[in-house]
Amino acid sequence: MTDGVEVELRADQVSAETVVAADAAAVFEFLRRPANHAVISGDRTVRDAMTGAAVLGPGDRFGMAMRIKVPYRVTSRVVEFEQDRLIAWCHFFGHRWRWELEPIGPGQTRVRETFDLGTARIPAALRLIGLPAGHRGNVAKSVRNVAAHFRSA
Repeated sequence: MTDGVEVELRADQVSAETVVAADAAAVFEFLRRPANHAVISGDRTVRDAMTGAAVLGPGDRFGMAMRIKVPYRVTSRVVEFEQDRLIAWCHFFGHRWRWELEPIGPGQTRVRETFDLGTARIPAALRLIGLPAGHRGNVAKSVRNVAAHFRSA
């Protein structure tokens, strides 16, 4: 654990978690709004929400402006959803970004982000480019960014 963030690497996943000073409903509302994803993004590849619902629900699709060396756009779909507890999305290639929330006391929520390539269409290709290990720092930074948002709120 470093600065309150725990990172766990498994064969197909990398996760980071920390405790956020907010209730689970508030954290969930923040996470389910694509307009906030650029603030959350640990690797700063997410630039801006472009299309889709302003507040995500089960099965919703949303488009994001992205940048890894060059600008591009990606459309994702919400594939896991449990109000105030869980939201996950994936795009065409199938790997998922999952957020799990666990209330642990008044105004305290354990927040966990997981990058999961176990659902990817071509997981071997992602492993060739160093994933999931290559996202260790990114998921850690993402949960730090969520915690920082609520410290400054």
